[in-house]
Amino acid sequence: MSTRTDIGDDDEGKKVIGPNGEEVGRIKTVEHGTAYVDPDPGLTDTVMSKLGWGDRDDDTYPLQEASVSQITDDEVHLRGL
Repeated sequence: MSTRTDIGDDDEGKKVIGPNGEEVGRIKTVEHGTAYVDPDPGLTDTVMSKLGWGDRDDDTYPLQEASVSQITDDEVHLRGL
């Protein structure tokens, strides 16, 4: 399994995992290298993100690459604070 830390469009829909292994949300959309995370995605939001139809709104929060420890095929793992 390859890992990386640079956020790209193909990361939309991935789970975001906190430093203690807990799921903290899903990437809803990616704009200019910044992922926007929905901390409480419903089924519709999850499917739309995986299809690349995500859109940033008031319920999403920016995630900068500096906060990412690794990105796998299915998940984005965060660094500890």
